[in-house]
Amino acid sequence: MPWPDERGLACYLSTDDENGFLSRVADQVEATQLGMASDLLDHVEELLSGGEATAEQLRYCVGRLQESLRDTLRVADSRGERLPTLDADATHAACLGLLAHAHGRALQGGPQ
Repeated sequence: MPWPDERGLACYLSTDDENGFLSRVADQVEATQLGMASDLLDHVEELLSGGEATAEQLRYCVGRLQESLRDTLRVADSRGERLPTLDADATHAACLGLLAHAHGRALQGGPQ
């Protein structure tokens, strides 16, 4: 879940229904948090490009960046836990196959 419990610990939603009400709410909250993080980065970039940011403005931005990074990491952790576990040997073999295929196309003068 994209929010902590009352003790600040990660919340987990245990469901088999990815389209259930709580799953949809969590997805919407995650999307909002990621959108806000993007907007915050734009704001900080604009603030820093002016070269005249005050110490108070910088402290405020650092606080918001900390909150945003915490939310973004929580989203990444949550989404990462939903990914299937990959077999390292099978992944390595697939990568080698893709590289060999790309290399073969390059040797033949085909698009890369």
